[in-house]
Amino acid sequence: MSSPLDRSFFARDSVVVAPELLGCIVTANGVSVRLTEVEAYREDDPASHSFRGPTARTRVMFGPAGFLYVYFTYGMHFCANLVCGADGAGAAVLLRAGEVVEGAPLAQGRRGENVAERDLARGPARLAQAMGWDRGDDGRDMVGAVNGGEAAEVLAGPRTGITKAADAAWRFWIAGDRYVSPYKRHPKAPAAQAD
Repeated sequence: MSSPLDRSFFARDSVVVAPELLGCIVTANGVSVRLTEVEAYREDDPASHSFRGPTARTRVMFGPAGFLYVYFTYGMHFCANLVCGADGAGAAVLLRAGEVVEGAPLAQGRRGENVAERDLARGPARLAQAMGWDRGDDGRDMVGAVNGGEAAEVLAGPRTGITKAADAAWRFWIAGDRYVSPYKRHPKAPAAQAD
């Protein structure tokens, strides 16, 4: 396994950090996941939770870098992000999908015995559940828990399921990887802009 990523890795623009996280291994609560898909968010991004400034919910997003920002969505799911940028930047990378490479029985127990291996961490809520993360992990220091990796070919495109800044190509994934989640444009997002 490659060396753990240090805080300086995360203390950069989230749009730069995001594609470099692909192929990296994240470990927590007895499970390790190889990241296959991520999305970047910044404070000047209307789709970001940090867009309106720090709140009790989003304070972790404003630094320091390398911490976990966990939020609850749709009244039923947790999703996890790695905080990026300088202190006060309000930036993070959403961990969208991955392959469980260690601790599969634990991940399976958290996700359900009938869940296919491919789907254990394929999607942001599934990934957080497989890792055992919930709101109590918000603010957890992840420096030392993310090891360097490499992706053969990285692709970029619009982020999934958002209505604002829906065409920003800040979703990154490993080309041809079976653990990448399907792209779903939010039905209320404006029509895609032609190039």
